[in-house]
Amino acid sequence: MRGVVIAGTGSGVGKTSVATGLMRKLSKRMKVQGFKVGPDFIDPMYHTSATGRCSRNLDSFMMSKDVVKNIAAYGSEGADISVVEGVRGLYEGSSGKDDSGSTAEIAKLLGFPVVLVVDAGSLTRSAAAIINGFRAYDKDIDLAGVILNNVSGTQHENKLKDAMSGSDIRVLGMIRRDAEYMTPKRHLGLSTEGSSDKMILDGMESMADGIDMDQLMERCYGPDTEVVDCPYVKRDSGLTAAVPLDDAFCFYYRENIECMMASGIRIEHFSPLNGDRLPDADIYYLGGGYPELHLERLSENTDFFQGLRTACDDNKAIIGECGGMLSLCSTIRSGGKVYGAAGIFDAEADMIGRRHGPSYVTGRANDRCRLFSGTVKGHSYHYSTVYTKPDCKFGFDILRGGGPFGNRDGMIRRNAFGTYMYQHALSVNDWMGAVVNICE
Repeated sequence: MRGVVIAGTGSGVGKTSVATGLMRKLSKRMKVQGFKVGPDFIDPMYHTSATGRCSRNLDSFMMSKDVVKNIAAYGSEGADISVVEGVRGLYEGSSGKDDSGSTAEIAKLLGFPVVLVVDAGSLTRSAAAIINGFRAYDKDIDLAGVILNNVSGTQHENKLKDAMSGSDIRVLGMIRRDAEYMTPKRHLGLSTEGSSDKMILDGMESMADGIDMDQLMERCYGPDTEVVDCPYVKRDSGLTAAVPLDDAFCFYYRENIECMMASGIRIEHFSPLNGDRLPDADIYYLGGGYPELHLERLSENTDFFQGLRTACDDNKAIIGECGGMLSLCSTIRSGGKVYGAAGIFDAEADMIGRRHGPSYVTGRANDRCRLFSGTVKGHSYHYSTVYTKPDCKFGFDILRGGGPFGNRDGMIRRNAFGTYMYQHALSVNDWMGAVVNICE
């Protein structure tokens, strides 16, 4: 397994644009597998569009270290190279005392070299000092080279070359500060409808023109890996899961979908935004996304919300995460208007415009929870508040992360489960086990 980690000195230095540009450029001559360190749905959307292969998250909080290494090898099968985009700064993690949860930890787990992206705007000799400091901070990190971003022009470039001349760290590229490189910062990431994807990806790929690709490839390496086993429990349930996929519902961990498929669950995608009727299924899995931005169109699809209510009354299994959970409430308030939703839970959602998270969450299923069991990990990130009635029942006791409803999460009604938490299937041994049992 050959690969490289694209890390940064901090947030906002251009990691996503550089990593995605590299993936897209390399994909024109080889098979590239993208990864993202930490809990994130938007950056992997860029990777997936750039490579044609589904990008995956590598997270040592939600997964054990052995599972991280296994899913990296599993996801890289058939690829010529793996490109891992880091999170925040190289050494930022969940602790100030060690590298837990950091990009550095993932690089060491995978045995990959690190290429550091530095925002060199207004820096010359200080850039060299920062780079040498990052290299000296942890001798177990192989800092194979640096990419200097935001270079203003030829004079700035020459000064940076002079500053780095006394270092043995290779400068693999300098990316000019140029309008054609600028890509729009969109909280939505790439549109699932693909309307502006090419412009965004073209801008990212143009940044890679300033990188010496041959030198970069020479510095990529990784451990030899055996054929890896499927990381999921396998069964032949013969069930069907309806999973909406459009700009309103687009945040799913790839592993969650694969876990369902390994249990013999056939996945049927549909688009409520495009007016698709709710498919007949045994399980309905509504991921997060941005339903609040499309409430007018969603409210016109009466079959979608009414169908979910009927499915709940028929004791079908329904899982709603974050935005998917909002759709299961009675109403959603956004932009001063109130829209009707599925009404499965007697709760009102309000898009308050204040950010909650991102934060890691650990939930333990209690005896009221029928769809899940044991302790599951995930993350939470949302811009809303849900107001419940006093008699609302919850299926998760929150052990870490501070539940949106005190120390609880996971509203339950019959076999419907709505949570702010994005669960990760590989944080437990058999994520779909209880769901399959209920359906059968």
